[in-house]
Amino acid sequence: MLIGELAALVGVSTRTVRHYHHLGLLPEPERTSGGYRAYRMRDAVLLARVRRLAELGLSLDEIRDVLADDQGKDLREVLRELDDDLARQQEAIGARRARLAALLEEPELGADSAVSPEMGEVLRDLAPDGSAFAQLDQGMLALLDTVADPEDREWALRALRPFTEPGVVERVHEMYARLDEIAGADPGDSRLPALAADLAAHIPAELAGAMSGSEEWMDLVFAELTPAQAVVFRQVVALLKKEG
Repeated sequence: MLIGELAALVGVSTRTVRHYHHLGLLPEPERTSGGYRAYRMRDAVLLARVRRLAELGLSLDEIRDVLADDQGKDLREVLRELDDDLARQQEAIGARRARLAALLEEPELGADSAVSPEMGEVLRDLAPDGSAFAQLDQGMLALLDTVADPEDREWALRALRPFTEPGVVERVHEMYARLDEIAGADPGDSRLPALAADLAAHIPAELAGAMSGSEEWMDLVFAELTPAQAVVFRQVVALLKKEG
């Protein structure tokens, strides 16, 4: 058989066959006098096996390991791991569908509606209409909710919930308004130290510890702020470190 005949018999493309040759999954056959690869039935059997394993979801590296073990012990182990992965994926899909169902029940959907329901509740409580700084803060919290693993997401929600308590939300909105006011101010503006002190005084202890100990993350945050706002938050971090 020529390569096109082999590919048609097994149901793959000739490009796939060449790729498997390149990776060492399928040995190169002898060539005819004209320089063409001459495949035998055993090549088709091996290629079909590679295809079946790939359709099960094994990576090409895993397939190579399986093919190297004539007893099939590695295949059983790999298939168990694959089954575990599929179970985790199924659980994740179920959670995503539940989130979508909750979203579809919402009367209005916004750009950050797809965050977890718990974070969505926090964002709705904290964000006053028309605040540029609140919008920036919402975007960063939505990013955190997206990239964090479940344990870190739960920590973030626990650290943020004190801001949503009665009487505190209004204070948060006031802080947002003051941060909006100094957005275009000079970094030496006399209002900045007082604002920094007020912010530091109202940050819950758990969140304060994270802010004062995560310099890399705070540097990323500072880069998104105006010069005056960055000065305020650098002073906030300094105050939090001083207070321990």
